[in-house]
Amino acid sequence: MDSMASRATEPAPSFLSVRDLQVHFPTSDGLVKAVNGLTFDLEAGKTLGIVGESGSGKSVSSLAIMGLHHGTNAQISGEIVLEGTDLLGLTPDEMRQRRGRDVAMIFQDPLSAMHPYYTVGNQIAEAYQVHHDVSRGAAKKRAIEMLDRVGIPNAQQRVDDYPHQFSGGMRQRAMIAMGLINDPGLLIADEPTTALDVTVQAQILDLLQDLQREFNSAIIIITHDLGVVAEMADDVLVMYAGRAVEHGPTNEILVHPEMPYTWGLLSSVPDVTADTDARLIPIPGNPPSLLNPPSGCSFHPRCPHKDKVPGDLCRTTLPDLVPGQRGPGHTKRCHLADPESIYQSEILPEIAPDLVEER
Repeated sequence: MDSMASRATEPAPSFLSVRDLQVHFPTSDGLVKAVNGLTFDLEAGKTLGIVGESGSGKSVSSLAIMGLHHGTNAQISGEIVLEGTDLLGLTPDEMRQRRGRDVAMIFQDPLSAMHPYYTVGNQIAEAYQVHHDVSRGAAKKRAIEMLDRVGIPNAQQRVDDYPHQFSGGMRQRAMIAMGLINDPGLLIADEPTTALDVTVQAQILDLLQDLQREFNSAIIIITHDLGVVAEMADDVLVMYAGRAVEHGPTNEILVHPEMPYTWGLLSSVPDVTADTDARLIPIPGNPPSLLNPPSGCSFHPRCPHKDKVPGDLCRTTLPDLVPGQRGPGHTKRCHLADPESIYQSEILPEIAPDLVEER
């Protein structure tokens, strides 16, 4: 009886569960550890924002989830469990059957992601026919329906246009239509608004949220823009040098960050606080080499707070991802004993003085 009760109270397994994901690339210069022990969960209908500078491992990890490292020299280990199936255990043919149907991706540059010699409609219809035994006419009809659903005007006529005949925002909408045409449970959006103007960016984000409510898709949105994360994500995963350095609910990460690298990202995006007097403070230095990463905490060469840690821990010992000061739902990889007080007293007054005065 007790065992039945304990089973009843166990949490349901996550829709997507990534455990200790490692993606390494052997090169003539050595081993590039692009992703190094990444772990996270994502529920159906929820959005995870993955943020970090270029080279932090965001896109490499998403390509591993898509199974797009097959045929490369990538060394991949760990688990990527989608609805109970470990995707890393599938053959290339088995993964091909799932790609587009169970998990789909919107790429950063739709002009290069779409073939210039085929019409937009043909490419969307082909993505549908791969997973459905339907005629070309039925697939085209479905493509028109999806183009209309993502807000392409005159979809009946525009379906026969080529990618170069679409504007940047319309191409991104077409990519979203292609990604969602098979109703995938997981949609990965890699920098979906990078090359778009602010107005179109807002439209694309609203569209993704509307379609998520309609399809109940889980979404991973990869970006360097914390403003996009504030708008879209339920949870945030901050990556640096191939590792997660902070993870938790969006409001917690943006309002009570506990990792100096996250502070640096927030300092670089003053509009997160909507404070017009906020200073723009770049993170000093450059991201580390993934061939020869620093010892200890990989952020310590750029961290202005490492001397607040006793001894030489930051330079010698890699910190674990541990619960933050405000509870187990918020984790951080940092040796600082009291990051909350440092952020409130030193960082926030610099990046959002008006917000401090209001408090």
